[in-house]
Amino acid sequence: MLQYNAATILPHEERMNTNKPSLLQMTRAPFLSSIIAPLITGTLLSVKLRSSFSIPGFFLVLITGIGLHVATNVYNDIYDTIQGTDKVNVHRNEFSGGSGVLQDNPSLMSTMYRLARGGLIIALFSTIGLMFFVDTALWPYLWGLYFVGAFFSKFYTAAPVKLAYRGLGEISVWFSFGPMAILVAAVSQNVLFNSHVLLLMPVSGLSTLSILIVGQMIDVEADKIGGKHGVASRLGTGPTAALYILAQLGITANVICMALFFHGAALWLLGSLIPYILLFPVAASVIIKHHNNPEELKRAAKMTVMIHMLFSLLLITGFVVYLLR
Repeated sequence: MLQYNAATILPHEERMNTNKPSLLQMTRAPFLSSIIAPLITGTLLSVKLRSSFSIPGFFLVLITGIGLHVATNVYNDIYDTIQGTDKVNVHRNEFSGGSGVLQDNPSLMSTMYRLARGGLIIALFSTIGLMFFVDTALWPYLWGLYFVGAFFSKFYTAAPVKLAYRGLGEISVWFSFGPMAILVAAVSQNVLFNSHVLLLMPVSGLSTLSILIVGQMIDVEADKIGGKHGVASRLGTGPTAALYILAQLGITANVICMALFFHGAALWLLGSLIPYILLFPVAASVIIKHHNNPEELKRAAKMTVMIHMLFSLLLITGFVVYLLR
């Protein structure tokens, strides 16, 4: 088992910190909306398609998704600390750079490991529970999604795979919070691939990816020093700013396509783009003008998170209307 020596990471003064973080801080709970939103929208769409609602299936898939996301968040903090990336990050803030829990409280390493493993175990048992409410023909998809999700949770930053350190972090984030989250929600309602489900798959992953992209622009120097080869450290902040704009425009195009394709709730689905009318132009302007200024980018990161949360809430509302039509 991987051993951790706090003395090799932090100076004595920091190790004496007595302000213990809460469970919400350790799990980065506010960002769980990134998994909750696609699970809810995927479920609502599946209920509409199947004309039936498995309540146990919904609650169990919600537990599975939250468990895997908690594991991802905590493992990310653990391995970014061990590998030194968090130590050299001088621009950490509430929207990027991780929680910083282990930098201030290295004695919590064993607790963090328990939290991460606990998330995987909770997700494992809820997946077992889902087997009782999912057709046997869908079991391979159910377990395939669990194991891929668990793999991404740990090896996003853990050795020897270290997806985020090898330039594969963006792909895994989009895939986890987009196609995988939508598909497991559909499977929990005994729905598999169809044109409606496929059309919904990209949007939530792009929304979460946009948060990651801004965070990488803020953390670019620390990532370079720590060998974390995200898109910003590989391409530079200028091209990454362009990628951010493209991701957000991709969300807009995806929603417009859904509004045209999902008859009966076009106006409500288009309503989810309100934050893109009100906030995105400001965020985009800051990112284009100040793509290499971490302090200015923190303002854009905050707006990006606000866009993500408002968009998610309004998209869920649109699918509620679509279900009721």
